[in-house]
Amino acid sequence: MSEIAFVRLTEVSPDEIIAHMSDPRVGEHMPLLKGAWDRQACDTFIAAKEACWHRDGLGHWAILRHGFYVGWGGFQREGDEWDFGLVLKPESFGFGARIAAKALAFARGDDRIPFVTFLLPPSRKHWRWLDRLGAVFVGEVDYDGSTFLKYRLDTM
Repeated sequence: MSEIAFVRLTEVSPDEIIAHMSDPRVGEHMPLLKGAWDRQACDTFIAAKEACWHRDGLGHWAILRHGFYVGWGGFQREGDEWDFGLVLKPESFGFGARIAAKALAFARGDDRIPFVTFLLPPSRKHWRWLDRLGAVFVGEVDYDGSTFLKYRLDTM
């Protein structure tokens, strides 16, 4: 088994996703995370992410490490751009670089994705990983009433 695997969110127990998204440490850097995460919120989330798969042929995955759920992330089409997001369980924060590297390798091999964008909240203070990747700061953007810092990384 591969150390890191990407599977559909529907392949993970909703209880795991609810526990993950209910952890206050996860919400610290997620300004769009509002309200309680219950079964209805989780079902709505999974349905929205599955709709992206049906519409675009790509979307967010559940991420497994050694077969265990560690978070979710992937690519979501925003207009003509593919935005990359990654939301890990706190005990898996240290694996973000490896997971992102595998996801970005996927993007580099997919002709639909000439570049990816990253929308990061200003509360994040560590940006060196974006520099190491070669991502370029685009500017501040408003998304659903919250400010994000937007970066772009060419994949081709």
